[in-house]
Amino acid sequence: MTALDLSSPVAVVGTGTMGQGIAQVALVAGHPVRLYDTVPGRAREAAEAIAARLDRLVAKERLTAADRDAARIRLLPAEDLTALADCALVVEAVLERLDVKQELFRALEDVVSDDCLLATNTSSLSVTAIGGALRVPGRFVGLHFFNPAPLLPLVEVVSGFATDVTCATRAYETARAWGKTPVACADTPGFIVNRIARPFYAEAFAVYESQGADPATVDAVLRESGGFRMGAFELTDLIGQDVNESVTHSVWRSFFQDVRFTPSLAQRRLVESGRLGRKSGRGWYDYRDGAERPEPHTAEQAGPPAYVVAEGDLGPASDLLALIREAGIQVRAEDEDNGTRLVLPSGGQLVLADGQTSVEYRDVVYFDLSPDYREATRIALSHSQDTSARTVAEATGLFQALGKKVSVIGDVPGMIVARTVARIIDLAHDAVAKGVATEQDIDTAMRLGVNYPLGPFEWNRRLGRGWAGSLLEDLHERDQSGRYAPSLALYRHACATEKREDTP
Repeated sequence: MTALDLSSPVAVVGTGTMGQGIAQVALVAGHPVRLYDTVPGRAREAAEAIAARLDRLVAKERLTAADRDAARIRLLPAEDLTALADCALVVEAVLERLDVKQELFRALEDVVSDDCLLATNTSSLSVTAIGGALRVPGRFVGLHFFNPAPLLPLVEVVSGFATDVTCATRAYETARAWGKTPVACADTPGFIVNRIARPFYAEAFAVYESQGADPATVDAVLRESGGFRMGAFELTDLIGQDVNESVTHSVWRSFFQDVRFTPSLAQRRLVESGRLGRKSGRGWYDYRDGAERPEPHTAEQAGPPAYVVAEGDLGPASDLLALIREAGIQVRAEDEDNGTRLVLPSGGQLVLADGQTSVEYRDVVYFDLSPDYREATRIALSHSQDTSARTVAEATGLFQALGKKVSVIGDVPGMIVARTVARIIDLAHDAVAKGVATEQDIDTAMRLGVNYPLGPFEWNRRLGRGWAGSLLEDLHERDQSGRYAPSLALYRHACATEKREDTP
């Protein structure tokens, strides 16, 4: 099954930001495009807005004047649905209400031919439920673009329970022909991105709610240590707290209130107070004129230790050993398999976050995970009130000697980046086991859809067998709500890998 021919008209119903973006994508790809909106005059206004954006593309030399002029001719506002009768694909981008979408598609079925593809851009509703009321539900599919649609490459192609494989394949190939990167997924709450991304927000909010760190510090650690493009607090301010919370609630309810997707009470209070983020002027941060952005906690300068004793190769943090030597600090090696700790001159230990707490041990400072310790510009440390001041100072000075800023947070098990990544890896394995998508498509979706530095399976391969499951088991032991219980899929993956390695 191939992509739609470029001579085939494509219609977009709903002319808000997303609808205009999808229409622009189809138009620039070469299709005739029809715009329809139930509000009189909106379709014509949208066509004018798209034409203005095409002018800007020409000014930036991303589109030729001839191609722009041809695209303008192909773009037509429609006065009523009957003008869409000859369309080969209709994409809906209207209000996120099931009844509204169902009513629209029932009306469209009375107008278009039976071989016309019908697609929804929903981000939170069930594709199966929207298409369930249709006379020919097999030609109904989800085409979930990401905002802004002309710029972001990812499109989730979602097959509902009744979607024909041939129709899903045609939608997939059409998205690819439009220059997008499609990924195929089953109709599950949140699809790929909004399902697997929930811990990125949830764990940041959990650290804040436990008074482990303030929003500015959490965001800085996620960016500067974790390699994420934005922190969870600033990103939800950009998305809109009401929008982000609505998606979280939708996924949580759709999974029958699964504790792994539990919404944040702190975010609920933010929404109730009207602090919705950038669009309202205040969210986690203050965006009003003259407001100062809070700075993340950064430790005062401390002297580096004269030496460290490395017990083992530090596992996922093994790159630190070379950095420590390059900084002129002596590394004394202890032959210990699978060690993940450094012993400081104080006698205290510096340990990679593992889901346990510092208060459980005599003199331990934890440090957070990074995908690239050489490139990281900030490292988070965690310790209890019983940890000696000398050990904290030596741990702080060590990372500062490596050129890193240091943020000291509360005694938070799993810290910030480590617990977030472990939970993302777990949800990704669970999704594959349940037939949501392939490992490759999940990695692609998370890198392109939300700009993660690595896909979940790329993370897992880099961190090594059993890392995520072990950290989550330790977290689950300390919080037995079920939120951190490793999935059966992750457990099976670790066991299967171990058996392969043990096979002669």
